[in-house]
Amino acid sequence: MNKSPTVIAVANQKGGVGKTTTAVNLSGALAMRNKKTLLVDSDPQGNASSGVGVKPNMRDKHLYHVLCGTNSSGDVVRTTALRKLFVIPSNIDLVAAELELIGQKNREQYLKTALQPILEQFDYIIIDCPPSLGLLTVNALTAAHSVLIPMQCEYYAMEGLAQLINTIRSVKHSFNKQLYIEGLLLTMFDKRNRLSHQVASEITNHFGDQTFTTRIPRNVRLSECPSHGKTIMEYDLKSTGAQAYRKLALEFLKRQE
Repeated sequence: MNKSPTVIAVANQKGGVGKTTTAVNLSGALAMRNKKTLLVDSDPQGNASSGVGVKPNMRDKHLYHVLCGTNSSGDVVRTTALRKLFVIPSNIDLVAAELELIGQKNREQYLKTALQPILEQFDYIIIDCPPSLGLLTVNALTAAHSVLIPMQCEYYAMEGLAQLINTIRSVKHSFNKQLYIEGLLLTMFDKRNRLSHQVASEITNHFGDQTFTTRIPRNVRLSECPSHGKTIMEYDLKSTGAQAYRKLALEFLKRQE
């Protein structure tokens, strides 16, 4: 196990870019490489939770209860079908947490403080952020060591990126001096489509080796697996989607060294 666990926020305020798909499947791929991994679902939609087979109902304890201080993070960690993968689930109640935190002192630090007691139990903690730059995302960036930014290979990919990078800079400046960009990940890549290649080369030229060489393809199996509550590794290990996320996990671990 790593001496100090690494916390990664998966963030992009643009919806539909493969953010939750990446958080879930990178977590699964790391768990399959024998890394004890915690997925923190910080999106009120709760898609990362159901993507690993955990559907928190109203009686369950989840991230909302942790941020509001009624439960410790250790109380709400749940197991998944993968032996090394764990999750702190969330549901729509999390919207209320954002509203309740607004008036609080040090409101940006709540998630960081909440994760502190369980940090040493994991090799990697991956936080799935909501598709916005609100307080939940700022909390995730304050708690994280680095940010992984999934980007769709389409015409408007670069739009909104400047906004996200400004948010990362201001969080770094104000709350988290150590924060850095882990990398940009190109998702929904269609190698038969010229636009995909154009966007990919534009992003790579602009960001250089901050861009992961692994590209996540458009893959039907990837879009099917969440409805079965399984990561792509459990759902179809031979699919191009599973191969891509396993390759991403390897590239990610190499960068960590």
